[in-house]
Amino acid sequence: MKYTQLANKETIDKVMHALRARNIEPHFVENKDAALATLKGLIPDGATIMTGLSQTLEEIGFTALLKSGNHKWINLKDALLAEKDPVKQLTLRKQSTLAGYAIGSVHAITEDGQTLTASGSGSQLPGYAYSSDNVIWVAGAHKIVKDVEEGLQRIREHSLPLEDKRMKAAGYPGAAIGRILIFSFEGMPNRKVRIILVNEALGF
Repeated sequence: MKYTQLANKETIDKVMHALRARNIEPHFVENKDAALATLKGLIPDGATIMTGLSQTLEEIGFTALLKSGNHKWINLKDALLAEKDPVKQLTLRKQSTLAGYAIGSVHAITEDGQTLTASGSGSQLPGYAYSSDNVIWVAGAHKIVKDVEEGLQRIREHSLPLEDKRMKAAGYPGAAIGRILIFSFEGMPNRKVRIILVNEALGF
């Protein structure tokens, strides 16, 4: 219950205010359908996009939308997954960090507006941290924690075991934490960072 319970309205309001102070634009929605609609509305036609591996994006239906091809964006992951040569695929993966829109989720959001994202390879983190001009995260309100210390605890005690179980069920060796990005403030004038906060327990 500690890591799956939704934050109350007072805490959500506090987080929304804190995010704005850190130059992160928050959008609060009530459910996953509204999250998908909001996300689609934030991405202009013709934009180049790259998504991190995200249970949240799967649960709101965004991953299925991309796989269907029924959209007007340039999904860089299509070319990446189609390339079978490992050297060429690695090059495409590096190039994908320059996507106009980096889209994914975070594992924790502190009450003072910082976000924490854990990754095995770190492939999605450059876009989040610097190289993409637009970043959009979708996260359930159950990911709100008191501070960075509790956020790290949430990653290790909750997110990692669930991701490990999911990876093993898919036939992979498992999950590991290779890097953790703590995002505290956006100060680059060319970048826009947004987070869609959903009043549902979505993702890990």
